[in-house]
Amino acid sequence: MDVVIYHNPACGTSRNTLALIRHAGIEPHVVEYLKTPPSRALLLQLVERMGVRLHDILRTKQPEFAQMGLDDAQADDERVLDAIEAHPVLINRPIVVTPLGVRLCRPSEVVLDILPETPMAPFAKEDGEVIIDDTGRRVR
Repeated sequence: MDVVIYHNPACGTSRNTLALIRHAGIEPHVVEYLKTPPSRALLLQLVERMGVRLHDILRTKQPEFAQMGLDDAQADDERVLDAIEAHPVLINRPIVVTPLGVRLCRPSEVVLDILPETPMAPFAKEDGEVIIDDTGRRVR
């Protein structure tokens, strides 16, 4: 299965998501989006496939969010794209692309919704929260 993760290794949620993908036996293509940001066209394609607005994938607590005027409800896509192009840190992460869908994986276990359903060994996040129990089932 071809999987792409737009990843920030400094983010615990992103690390947990990457670990879950690998735990499922898949080695994804990892794009460190702060080093290699997605193009404007790709971002628009990703949000369309997620069924969300571009504004919905922004990290609203980043200082750049307010500095770039994105807290204005009237900020259009061009303004948002300009801001992301200047400050890729504004993209919330991780975004994962699989043949089964595209998701912003917050919390990290959302990635299981777009991976094939296969029995898995137990899995816990970095903080110890169990995601897959001893029976191989997802804990909800």
